[in-house]
Amino acid sequence: MTKALLVLIGPTGVGKTELSLHIAKHFDTSIISSDSRQLYADLKIGTAAPTPEQLNKIPHYFVGTLKLTDYYSAAQYETDVLTLLENLFQTKEVVVMTGGSMMYIDAVCKGIDDIPTVDKDTRELLIHKYETEGLDNLCAELKLIDPEYYKIVDLKNPKRVVHALEICYMTGKTYTSFRTRSAKERPFRILKIGLTRDREELYKRINSRVDIMIKEGLLEEAKSVYPYKQLNSLNTVGYKELFNYFDGSWDLPFAIEKIKQNSRIYSRKQTTWFKRDKEIAWFHPDQEEAILNYIEKMIND
Repeated sequence: MTKALLVLIGPTGVGKTELSLHIAKHFDTSIISSDSRQLYADLKIGTAAPTPEQLNKIPHYFVGTLKLTDYYSAAQYETDVLTLLENLFQTKEVVVMTGGSMMYIDAVCKGIDDIPTVDKDTRELLIHKYETEGLDNLCAELKLIDPEYYKIVDLKNPKRVVHALEICYMTGKTYTSFRTRSAKERPFRILKIGLTRDREELYKRINSRVDIMIKEGLLEEAKSVYPYKQLNSLNTVGYKELFNYFDGSWDLPFAIEKIKQNSRIYSRKQTTWFKRDKEIAWFHPDQEEAILNYIEKMIND
C-alpha cells in the first residue's frame, strides 16, 4: 500500500475535528492541523482548537506552536509539513490532515511557488506604508506595478496586497513573474475528503458554536490579546469584531452577531474555493462508515 495523506476539508463549523479524531483512531495515526490560526497558542477558543482531551487522544501537529508575534507563511508550512510527513510515514501508512485554511492545504497538496523570502527592512517599510497610507493607496500602487496580479488579488485583503508589493520592491520584478502555478509531485498519495451540510444546517451550527465560544470565555481570550490587535495573526473572525466592542464602536450583542455573520460569509468563501477542486470526494459528516469504506477502498486499490 502506498503511503497516503488523508486531507479532510470543509467549511468552518461543518464537523471536521470530531470526524478527524475518529478517522485517525481507525488508522492508528496522527493529525496535522491545516488551520493557519490554530498555530497560535493564545487563540484556542476563537479558533476552535482541539481541546486538551482531544490532543491527548490523538497526536496532533501544528496546534498552539507559535506566539502571536511569530511570522509564519504557507511556504514555511509546506516545508515543515513535508519534513514531518517524511518522518511520520516511516511508521504510519496513513496520516490525516484537517483544517479549513485553503492556502495551507494547497501548499501541501500542490506546492507553493518559489517566491523569495522578504527581508526585514522591506517588510517594515511596507507595513509602515500600509499603516500611514492605507490599503486603497497600496492597491493603486499595485495596479501600476503589477496590473496582472491586481486583477485577481483580493483587494480587501491587506496581507495579500502588502506581500505582493514586498516582492516587487525587493526584487524589482512583478509578483506575477514568480507565480508559475505548476503542481509539484509528492512522494505519497493524496486523498481528499470534503465534508458538506446544507446551508441552513451549517449556519445553525456556526451560530451555536459562536454562542458556545462566548460561554467558554472568548471575550476574555480576545481581551488578553487586544494589545496586539494590529498583528496579522489577529485579523481573524471572532477577534476583530470583539476589538470593535473594546474600542467602543459596537455594543457586545452586535459584535457577537457580526462574528456569526462573518463566520457564515467565510464558510461560503471556503465552500466556493473547495468546490473548484474536482479531486475532492464529498460526504455528509454523519456518513462516517461510508467515508471509512471509501478511504479503505482508495488506499488499497
